[in-house]
Amino acid sequence: MTLTEKLEVARQLARLGVDVIEAGFPAASPGDADAVRAIAAELARDDAPIVCGLARATVSDVETCLAAIAPAARPRVHVFLATSNIHLEHKLRCTREELIARARDAVMLARSAVADVEFSPEDATRSDRAFLLDVLAAVIEAGATTLNIADTVGYATPAEYEALIARVCALAARAPGVVVSTHCHDDLGLAVANSLAGVRAGARQVECTINGIGERAGNASLEEIVMALETRRDHFGVSTRIDTRELMRSSRVVSSCTGSYVAANKAIVGANAFAHEAGIHQDGMLKHASTYEIIAPETVGADGSQLVLGKHSGRHALRRRLASLGYELEDDRFLEVFARFKELADRKKVVNERDLAVLAAGAQEHTPASWMLRQLQVASGTHLIPTATVELRAPDGATRIASATGTGPVDAACRAVNAIVGDVAELQGFTIRNVSEGLDAMGEVTVRVRDFHTGATCVGHGAHTDVVTASTEAYVDALNALAYARRRRPAETPATSLSFTFAAAGAVAPGAQA
Repeated sequence: MTLTEKLEVARQLARLGVDVIEAGFPAASPGDADAVRAIAAELARDDAPIVCGLARATVSDVETCLAAIAPAARPRVHVFLATSNIHLEHKLRCTREELIARARDAVMLARSAVADVEFSPEDATRSDRAFLLDVLAAVIEAGATTLNIADTVGYATPAEYEALIARVCALAARAPGVVVSTHCHDDLGLAVANSLAGVRAGARQVECTINGIGERAGNASLEEIVMALETRRDHFGVSTRIDTRELMRSSRVVSSCTGSYVAANKAIVGANAFAHEAGIHQDGMLKHASTYEIIAPETVGADGSQLVLGKHSGRHALRRRLASLGYELEDDRFLEVFARFKELADRKKVVNERDLAVLAAGAQEHTPASWMLRQLQVASGTHLIPTATVELRAPDGATRIASATGTGPVDAACRAVNAIVGDVAELQGFTIRNVSEGLDAMGEVTVRVRDFHTGATCVGHGAHTDVVTASTEAYVDALNALAYARRRRPAETPATSLSFTFAAAGAVAPGAQA
């Protein structure tokens, strides 16, 4: 994500009510450090979430992290160091005694500057238990205030993880004020189950991510953990400070900024999470919603009712529906969405909420110096050379037209765009999906491009019932994002996906600190 996108997500996480935002890894790149610093400055108030930076157990990493989080009202340093024999032998190549000393020194350095220091033993679930506890005892003595037990490769089962957290909680109990945390990956599909098992064992911080995004198969999903604790308070006996009504909106913001879409059957925030198709389910729902719904859709910010929108709908109805979906658009952006809505409604009988979400997410905040697709004409077939003619509105308001051939209609259209804008970027990713069902379904396209000159990557979005048009819109949108990023350098150097993985401490006992 670009710095602007990261700030947008950080603001939404603050509205959501997370306790801690792990804003990035400052030592990873200057752009990452800038992003963490910007988020720390944005949340420089006492009622804001803690702003945390990640650091390896080295002097340079800790010092870089401290500089980045300095503007925050409530700064935290998160030091991590692997403790498993596999990592000791093959990655770190040091003795156990050297590792303990390294962990202790890094925590002491961080604690000398801030009062809040978290320590994570990477690959804790594959570590020797006695040695792991020795490391944790050493960092507690050095001043660590949070012990985060990382199931880095998603190896543990719930029973194993619960037992491990129970042992760590017993150790932490000797030092009042030390919080035990979970950090689970989803390689075996057990991240949420393991996190909840950790809560049952006494953990009072849960590190998780919106939509479950993260390395490889992802991390524990915030929305699933929060709603499990909320729905089954009788079982877990703890609650969170999360405003559950912001869950759906948070999911959409993160999905839009990252280009990582949520599966329709995703729990809590998926398109089908509150949809009932089977006849027996529908019969029960008509008689009483609780027969087949354990969560009211409104609880997570989803609208249980449907407002049918078509070509005869006006601005007021559209704005009201968008607001119910969590999109509060400025007037110029709303008019852009309204125009595209009318265009879509002429081609479809009914525009559903998934269509609207795509239209709203695609209404990028264009700067005056943006290219815009005006017209597209393509010719393609089994016995034709794919050819495209593109008309773009230039940043200066002039109209530019170019034609090109390619291996297919999308390739030809993108080459025609390059003929106007210049061959400035390499296409690295192309994703297309149908937003709704039926032959008149709208297609949503997301592209990721890399700048030839800076190496920066940006994401572009496009949506249309014609997938070639959607693809061209997405490509132009990505080029605009790259141009915007270049103008903002060095303050807004786009960073890698690693730079903004969020950890939200959602699980806390009533009255507890997190």
